[in-house]
Amino acid sequence: MNPTPTHLPAIPRFAVRRPFVVIAAWLVLVGVGFGIGTGVFGRLVSDIGTVPGSESARAASRLEKAAPRPETLTAVVSGRPADDPALRRSVASALGRARAVPGVSGVSEPLPSAAHDALLVEVTLAPGDGQEDAAHAAAARLHEIEGAKVSVGGGPLSDAEFDEQAQKDVARAEMLSMPVVLVLLLVIFGGLLAAGLPLLIAVVGIGGTFGVLFAFSTVTDVSVYAIQVTTMLAVGLAVDYALLMVNRFREERRAAADVHEAVARTTVTAGRTVMFSGMTVAVALAGLTVFPDPFLRSMGLAGAAVVLVDMAAALTLLPALLSRFGHRISPAKPGRAGGGRFAQVAHAVQRRPVLTLVITVGVMLTLAAPVLGLRISQGDPRLLPTSTSSRQMWDALGTHFPDRTQWASDIQVIASAPAGDPGLARLRQDVAAVPGVGGVTVESAGPRLTVLHATPPRGSAEDATARDAVTRIRDLPAPFPVEVSGDTAEMVDYRAMLASRLPWAIAVVVIGTLLLLFAFTGSVVLPVKAMLTSLLSIGAALGVVVWVFQDGHLAGLLGTEGMGYVHLTVPVLVGAIAFGLSVDYEVFLLSRIRERWLAGAGPRDSVAEGLQRTGRIVTAAALLIAVVFAGFISGGFVPIKSIGLGLVLAVALDATIVRMLTVPATMTLLGRRNWWLPRPLRRVHDRLALSEAEPTAAVSEQEAVV
Repeated sequence: MNPTPTHLPAIPRFAVRRPFVVIAAWLVLVGVGFGIGTGVFGRLVSDIGTVPGSESARAASRLEKAAPRPETLTAVVSGRPADDPALRRSVASALGRARAVPGVSGVSEPLPSAAHDALLVEVTLAPGDGQEDAAHAAAARLHEIEGAKVSVGGGPLSDAEFDEQAQKDVARAEMLSMPVVLVLLLVIFGGLLAAGLPLLIAVVGIGGTFGVLFAFSTVTDVSVYAIQVTTMLAVGLAVDYALLMVNRFREERRAAADVHEAVARTTVTAGRTVMFSGMTVAVALAGLTVFPDPFLRSMGLAGAAVVLVDMAAALTLLPALLSRFGHRISPAKPGRAGGGRFAQVAHAVQRRPVLTLVITVGVMLTLAAPVLGLRISQGDPRLLPTSTSSRQMWDALGTHFPDRTQWASDIQVIASAPAGDPGLARLRQDVAAVPGVGGVTVESAGPRLTVLHATPPRGSAEDATARDAVTRIRDLPAPFPVEVSGDTAEMVDYRAMLASRLPWAIAVVVIGTLLLLFAFTGSVVLPVKAMLTSLLSIGAALGVVVWVFQDGHLAGLLGTEGMGYVHLTVPVLVGAIAFGLSVDYEVFLLSRIRERWLAGAGPRDSVAEGLQRTGRIVTAAALLIAVVFAGFISGGFVPIKSIGLGLVLAVALDATIVRMLTVPATMTLLGRRNWWLPRPLRRVHDRLALSEAEPTAAVSEQEAVV
């Protein structure tokens, strides 16, 4: 039966008839992306973990307008005794030159450590523009101290190092992953042209990514970390989609009358899978837009747009290239009679479906168990590699001034009252009596604005005691408006935001995915099954991330250490991207299973044949995208390492344990119930008709060799 295009006729038809027009259009778009789009690097922001409109954000903004807080640099001078006369003279001379730097409002006297083996100096920068230049100039003066090791960090210096590290990690990841991807594609396809097409689509995806991010940067903030995540996502999905399309094209060439017919059949079969997969991944990332955090929102918008760019390139540029150069790509070889290795795996699972399900689910739940102890944090300079100045300063503080890394930042209680208001004395007493508050100081910030600085006695600004203190202070009665800000209050508000918005994000993703899967499969059972099995790989991947980066197990192998927390960006991003990729592979698998089901194969045979037809593709796609995400692990920024490890594990576990074992086991147990569709919904599904066309005559009964 020949496929009857119902939803995608115009796009592939134009690409096949006017390939040079399509190719030229994409060349222009990519040129703009790499030419103008790279200007996004100058527009990126590094702020994360903020909740616009929250109490802490409102209070911080109000305080900043009334009394701008100066930025501070911290320097640790070590390597010689603190009371060494020569060192003292060199330090005094350097501090004098630092005080003379324009934009420096003050330099503290050197403070010796308890062991008198180091000195601590703080440089205060004047509020206003030019702080970064002043910070670099002051740091340069401090580095002129002779005969000692000087580590300087904090303020604009740390912000700049976070930004620079993000850009370095992108370049390093691409440099390492792209050659490996090319070699693997050559091995998979056995030809330079067939292997080069997925890589070409990946380059187009990167160019499109830069263009999309630049466009978003003109209307909203774009996080510096969006470059890393969306670039790697663009490469991975472009390779995935092109791999699926080129492999199907090679199959179709065995029976198609000419290259153009093979391209058309490829587009209405594999092309539909790509279209649906792209929509599903986009929906998964679009769920991030419900969060008010600019970082998560910009990541969701940019990620979804990048996925759609990859999808569009696979559905337009790739057919145009295949129609023009496809005659140079050899048809796929016929598969072996009697099935192949993946069919054998399916038959083995079908003989023991319950046992397979119990073992695989048990393994995945065991890996996911550490998630129960997940702790999130905004982090500290330990997130940076040891080669950076900010990290060296933090390590020096931990060695010589450990109290400086243990003190929690002040909880800022901002009262709308003058410093002489009688109610302030009562409020100060109440704040001082809150458990977890070690002392309270009062500072006038304006005619009718006073700040009470509540200092926790010890510990992290984000631990349970400090967070509870913020909640208790906010509940205190006062005769005037009071707002609480500071690092601890920001984390309290961020946690509250996640708790309130996460159900909405999940609802957007779940409802959108269920509807798309229903339209694709014509079943109400398979979408639910897909959601549940996808959660297994996500949970297992996050569990390992917690076990490594929070608890410190095997962290040294990745060039880091146990942090005691996971950066607050990691769980949401890994969950959203991993879910999209998981459903991506589910679509690859279900497309062929449904194809065999419609051709008359029984419940068991359709699963086995579908797994045989997609096993190589899913495995190859997972391997390639895992290599791309593995480039994250080579970076120096711990959150990016965490995201890289989480996504590599999610992809690997999903493509092997879940898709090859758990899914066949569940579908075997469900049998014909997999395709159950209530009669009232059949007409709805017929109108949607997003599923692939029925199998073509070009597709052999045995799986083709990739």
